[in-house]
Amino acid sequence: MLAPLRIGPIVVETPVVLAPMAGVTNRAFRTLCREAGASGGDDPGLYVAEMVTSRALVERNTEALRIVTFGADETPRSAQVYGVDPATVREAVRIIVAEDRADHVDLNFGCPVPKVTRKGGGAALPWKRDLFTAIVRGAVEAARPYGVPVTVKMRKGIDDDHLTYLEAGRIAEGLGVAAVALHARTAAEHYSGTADWTAIARLKEAVTSVPVLGNGDIWSAEDAVRMVRETGCDGVVVGRGCQGRPWLFADLAAAFAGRPERVRPGLREVADTIYRHGELMIEYFDGDEGKGMRDLRKHMAWYLKGYAVGGDARRALAMVSTLDELRGHLDALDQDAPYPGEAAEGQRGRAGSPKTPHLPYGWLDSRELDAEHEERLREAELSVSGG
Repeated sequence: MLAPLRIGPIVVETPVVLAPMAGVTNRAFRTLCREAGASGGDDPGLYVAEMVTSRALVERNTEALRIVTFGADETPRSAQVYGVDPATVREAVRIIVAEDRADHVDLNFGCPVPKVTRKGGGAALPWKRDLFTAIVRGAVEAARPYGVPVTVKMRKGIDDDHLTYLEAGRIAEGLGVAAVALHARTAAEHYSGTADWTAIARLKEAVTSVPVLGNGDIWSAEDAVRMVRETGCDGVVVGRGCQGRPWLFADLAAAFAGRPERVRPGLREVADTIYRHGELMIEYFDGDEGKGMRDLRKHMAWYLKGYAVGGDARRALAMVSTLDELRGHLDALDQDAPYPGEAAEGQRGRAGSPKTPHLPYGWLDSRELDAEHEERLREAELSVSGG
């Protein structure tokens, strides 16, 4: 059994973190994951909300505030902040901690999508080490008076010729972060290929005073245990592997406790979970049934992966607009269908292919931030959050 995960004052007996995923890890989905994790052990893990942008939070955007509003039973509360301007990130973190909106703040330096990297954010940002240092230092200093730990999640770098993770990990450690997490791919790899777990091992060797968490290609509890064994990391961050499978957290809790049981739901149990997800989604959107159902649609293919559900039924479920309609389509399924085995497991969603990262013009010319890029970054703060 692995030692408990310590994130500053937070102690998590099961060393598992739900990765923040835009448009996925809202309060509704986190509830399902937490309930599953708790069923597999006394301590369900740490569940991070979807990314909130610093500018949107500082401007008190309604959706941004929704993202950092947690359920009464969510503890510890974990939020992730994205930004490219140190002053804005610092103020966003100050708002979160001063208003007691979260018990833990994670900083996003791992997002590979073009709308983020072309502004110098996400996985592109650590290339500018002075900018990375300023953002992390400001966030840690803003959170410190309130006793809220700050962590960093990052990728290996921009591409294989522009790796940043070892230097960024040591910088973050020196600035007082409570943990560092590595998605063992570059921005150029996006989600393609196989995660380079050896990079997690190298980061663990470089960062010695705070926990190092590994992320990438954890599709099962066995994958998580193997990552820890092979890399020496202190815990795992689970992203796409739990899409449509919140019960994976029960498997993870059991595996890290050394127990063999695993959740293998038949279609009836899956249908019940989908319906509960729908109810929670409507609640999350303050009773807006249409918005809740539209947001649920993206999850259908993940939930039904491998199950004997025909194309017409899948298309109907992917177009639901009311809870009654959802109930009717679910009831029409062959709910006696058993768990389909390996067909329901493995990779979720589209891995895609390697992509040339979109970066600000001249971004790679220097490791330091020049005046022109600094001015562009202030103008480039995204004002949207989540999905």
